[in-house]
Amino acid sequence: MPGLQAVLWDMDGTLVDSEKVWAEVQLELMPSLGATWTLEDCMTLIGSDLRDAVQIWMERIPDAVITADELAHRMFSEVVVALRKEVSFQPGALELLQALRKEDVPCALVSASYRVMIDAVLGHLPPDPFDVIVAGDEVTLGKPHPEPYLTAATKLGVDPAYCVVIEDSMTGTQAGTAAGMYVVAVPQWVSIPDAPRRLVVKSLEPLTPEALRALLR
Repeated sequence: MPGLQAVLWDMDGTLVDSEKVWAEVQLELMPSLGATWTLEDCMTLIGSDLRDAVQIWMERIPDAVITADELAHRMFSEVVVALRKEVSFQPGALELLQALRKEDVPCALVSASYRVMIDAVLGHLPPDPFDVIVAGDEVTLGKPHPEPYLTAATKLGVDPAYCVVIEDSMTGTQAGTAAGMYVVAVPQWVSIPDAPRRLVVKSLEPLTPEALRALLR
């Protein structure tokens, strides 16, 4: 059997604890624009494609207050500023990434976030931690569609069936599954049920490259 060919990482909530940054920005900006917006509303958007999120935000804001492009720019800019200042990596994430790199396992970052946000996070990592990066503004269809993960597999030149996806959201998990990959789900804010070719864990801390290989045997 070919074995583990690549590991594909989600970013927000999986590699870094950035969902709380997103929530803080939404909870401050949305009410200032006349919208009622709660923490529960934030949770419904976890893992969503940013273009879809903008449309949902706009539905809650009174007419003529702001355009969709202006809202996107303000929301994204504030998140980027916060991420450039500081990020918190999820427990075990850096250790697993470094172990995979040490063993020459190809890794990709596949995020619903736009490239500018990804660059803000990567500024806190050593140079070139990923072989391939697929940003939310670089695909036609975002998660839960499989396009982002299939795009990464194509760029890596690997078989999706022998890839492991690491995700924290249901939409991302669905995208990985639809791409034909094995998914390790590390839910933070929303629960993710067990399913075939899916391992649900509380933390990445116990995981090793060998543990990921074992999933595909």
